Amino acid sequence: MAFGHQRLESRRLLLREISKGGRIPRIDLAERTGISRATVTAVTADLLKGGLIEEIPRDPEAEDSARGRPKIDLKISGNAHLVAGLKVSGHSISFVLMDFEGADIETHEEALPNSTMTPVGLADAIARGLDALAAKVDGSVADLSGLGVGLAGLVQADTGLVHWSPSLTQRNVNLHDVLSARLGLPVFADNDANLVAMAELTFGLGRDHSDFIVITIESGVGMGLVLGGQIYRGTRGCGAEFGHTKINFEGALCRCGQRGCLEAYVADYALVRDASSVLDIDPKGSTAEAVAQVLAAARAGHGAARNVVDRAGRMFAVGLANLVNVFDPQLIILAGEQMQFDHLYADAVIDEMRKSIVQVDKPPPRVEIHKWGNLMWARGAAAYALEFVQDIAVESLDHAR
Repeated sequence: MAFGHQRLESRRLLLREISKGGRIPRIDLAERTGISRATVTAVTADLLKGGLIEEIPRDPEAEDSARGRPKIDLKISGNAHLVAGLKVSGHSISFVLMDFEGADIETHEEALPNSTMTPVGLADAIARGLDALAAKVDGSVADLSGLGVGLAGLVQADTGLVHWSPSLTQRNVNLHDVLSARLGLPVFADNDANLVAMAELTFGLGRDHSDFIVITIESGVGMGLVLGGQIYRGTRGCGAEFGHTKINFEGALCRCGQRGCLEAYVADYALVRDASSVLDIDPKGSTAEAVAQVLAAARAGHGAARNVVDRAGRMFAVGLANLVNVFDPQLIILAGEQMQFDHLYADAVIDEMRKSIVQVDKPPPRVEIHKWGNLMWARGAAAYALEFVQDIAVESLDHAR
C-alpha cells in the first residue's frame, strides 16, 4: 500500500514537472525532483503507456554530450485530455477550451439574460455555452475531462460551496454539485480573482515570483494572493477578500449587504451610484459607458464628479498600503476591465500608497498593470481545472490496466 501511494505521488510530481518544463529529458526530471533515475524511468514508462506524455526527439544542437544527455525529451501529450474554463461576468460568460498541454484550442462568449440568476438558470446558460464551444471543434461536452469555473463572490474552492455571489440569487449554493449533475463532468469552482492569480502564476506576470498579489477591479474588487508559489485561500476558503475589508463602518452600502467595504467606494457601480445624483447618467446605458462619463466629467473640471473620483483613489491607495504592510509582496498586479481607465493607478494614487507603507531602506513592491480581458480570466479557470484533471488522470492509470 505504501509503495503504491509513493508511486502515485511520484507520477503526480513528475507529470507536474513535465507540464512546467514544456519538454524535458529524464535526467533533468531526476535532478529537479530528487527522484532517483531508476524511479523516473519506471514512472515515466507508466505515463507513456497511459498516453499522458510522449517522447520527442531532442534538438541535436541542444545536446550536452559531456553529461551524456539522452536524445529523447518528454512532453505532455496535448490530445490526452480536454478541459474548459469559464468566467462568469455581469452579462456574459467567457469560455476557453484547452488541451492537456495547456494550449488554447477555441473560445466562446455566451450572453446572459440577467446579471443575477438562479443556480439552475446559470447551469443552463453554462451548458448552452459549453455545447457551443465544443461544437466549434466538432465535439461535445462528453469529450471534456473537467471544467474550471470562476465567478465573483465568496467561494469555498475545496467543496465548491458558493457562500455568496452577485451572479446568484441564492446563498450557500454547492455549485460543484449543481453543475456536475447538469453537465456530467468534474467541476472545479473558485473565486474569479484567485483564478486570475492562477493565470498570472502559470503564464502571466507572476511566473518568476513566489509572492505576489493580484487586485482585480471590475464590477467589484477582488484579490488573489500567492504566497510561496501557492494561492492562499484561508481556512474557510474565503480569504483575501480585499474588496470587503472595512474602511468606514457607517459608510456606503456594499452589494454584499454590509456597509463601509472598500468595494463600495472603488468598484464601477460605486462610482456610478455616487455620481448619479450630480450627473445625468442614462440608467439604461452600460456601466462602462457610465464610468467613462463620470471620469470625463471629473477631467473636465466638474467638482462633484472630481470628488467622487478622488475619493475612490484615496480609498484604493489606503487599501493597497494596508496590503503591503501586512504581506510585503514582491509584486502587485492590477488587473481587470477597469484597467482601461487610469484613475485607480494614476501616479498620484500609487504615490499615495507608497507614502503610507512602512518605510525601510529598500524599494517598495513593484506595481504592474495587466489589462486582462474576460477570456484571460477563463484561461485561469481552465489552468485551475487542468491541475485536477492531471491528478485524476494519474490516479486512473492503475484502473485502466
